[in-house]
Amino acid sequence: MPDAGSKAYTLQQKLTVVLYLVVNVASASGIVFANKAVFKFYNFPFAVTLTWIHTLFTILGMRLFARGGLFKPKKLTFKQVAPLALAFVGYVVLNNISLNLNSVGFYQISKILISPMILVLEKLLYNKSSTLQTKLAIVLVLVGVGIASVSDVSVNFTGTMVALAAVLVTATYQIWVGTKQKELGAGSMQLLHEYTPAAALFLALLIPALEPVGLFSRIPGTIMGFEYTSGAIVAIMISAILGLVVSLSTFLVIGATSSVTYNVVGHMKTVIIIVGGYLFFGDEMNPRKFLGIALCLTGVYWYTHVKLASAMSSSTSQEPLSTVSVQGSSKQ
Repeated sequence: MPDAGSKAYTLQQKLTVVLYLVVNVASASGIVFANKAVFKFYNFPFAVTLTWIHTLFTILGMRLFARGGLFKPKKLTFKQVAPLALAFVGYVVLNNISLNLNSVGFYQISKILISPMILVLEKLLYNKSSTLQTKLAIVLVLVGVGIASVSDVSVNFTGTMVALAAVLVTATYQIWVGTKQKELGAGSMQLLHEYTPAAALFLALLIPALEPVGLFSRIPGTIMGFEYTSGAIVAIMISAILGLVVSLSTFLVIGATSSVTYNVVGHMKTVIIIVGGYLFFGDEMNPRKFLGIALCLTGVYWYTHVKLASAMSSSTSQEPLSTVSVQGSSKQ
């Protein structure tokens, strides 16, 4: 993608960013419904194990992509990729614990706080700042998502501490997805290819501590004792394939734009889930949800407009061009 010194994106580059965005939002929305089928329809309650399976599929997929010539692998040491892998595992585990300890409403609020946390961390760690218009657009998106998705909110000390830790680790992970690409001189696919085995190893070590394995006693309610019907296996595989697409498109989106943009436009997923629940699962669509969706969409449009305007400005613009409509590795 062009640098801050460029005057504008080419049409091909704009279309590429849009493609990454569409694939990411579609797959991230789809995986929510796929996981819902795995957890609810087939009663497979092992969230960390499912994430581990996703990671294994991602390893396999990236190996196949490399063999197919889609990218040339870049060898990175375990020490280089371990921080990113630990951040990934931390955000997965802490968010699962947070969901178990907190009400759904408070959990949604904690997810909304990730975008502001990224802004704070990037200001503190990298001295990056955003324009007032960008910040106002982000606020509008977050208010809209909050109105549309937050209902029951109950607070407890332990749950709050875990939720705050989850927000911090998730924000750190998303920032590193962009900065590590520059730091290590690796492309999106190269970094995903190299760090995923370490992430799978860390998850495998954590599973026995977090979920009942049933290695020596395959009783119902354990991973080994689960009845893996053909339907359950297909549902898990679909979820895992979508997990590969989500991971790859996330790295591509953040690499092409910024972690803040990824978060802002990623809130479209919440809108799609709410609308999908209304259309396919009979969920209620009340005026409050409708208002929240409208505000969120308005904020996303405003944010995208600000970023496109920034991308078309001169090289003396306040914000670099690598942050157009989704997420990049420079400024938001």
